[in-house]
Amino acid sequence: MLTFSGLAHLVVLAVDGGPWDGPVSWRKPVTFGLSFGLTLIALTWVTSYLRVGTRLRTVLLVVFAADCVVEVGGITLQAWRRVPSHLNMETGFDTAVSMTLAVGGGVLVVLLTVFAVASFRHRPAGPTGMPLALRSGFAILLVALLSGAAMIARGVVLTRTGHQEAAYHSPAPLKPLHGVSLHAVLVLPALAHLLSRTAWSDRTRLRIMHAAVGCWTATVLGAAAWAVLTW
Repeated sequence: MLTFSGLAHLVVLAVDGGPWDGPVSWRKPVTFGLSFGLTLIALTWVTSYLRVGTRLRTVLLVVFAADCVVEVGGITLQAWRRVPSHLNMETGFDTAVSMTLAVGGGVLVVLLTVFAVASFRHRPAGPTGMPLALRSGFAILLVALLSGAAMIARGVVLTRTGHQEAAYHSPAPLKPLHGVSLHAVLVLPALAHLLSRTAWSDRTRLRIMHAAVGCWTATVLGAAAWAVLTW
């Protein structure tokens, strides 16, 4: 449903037009719908390899799914109202939506941190390279969460000090870092799964996984360096 919402708004963008960048754009329901949809798919799959109780995993995933719907729903609502979704405190209703999204982001941080800790606390199951893929994916995902929290925190400070317009544009330096860190938790385990279906040796598969993790880590570090230089 989330992914379909993202794709549907891509059609809306094509028909209605408008800017791709900026705080008011059809880009936001497109990218957030697709991103949250893919992340929910990824988490539902990869957490099956973690040593987490079935009941606890189910509860965490249900809460995570509900939070994804709230986040995408709030962003989509504001896009149709033609007002910014994040850091928008210009009216009481906009403030309520913005704060709901911020609280929802906090819930995401807690839930994903629980899964990340579980991946490091006990060796995950799965084929050769899957434990490395999961641990690396979750570690990189935490970078995405921290950069997202930093964007919100900086924007809130600017909003509270009377710099509303500056707040809307303040996340720009951290967006590349946030973006490249989000989906390693899906791509790296998917690569490990695909490699398990080949006839290559375990040693070869593990070398490929190390190379993939190294390339992704280098990209994240490059985005982090760019964020520091442009902050």
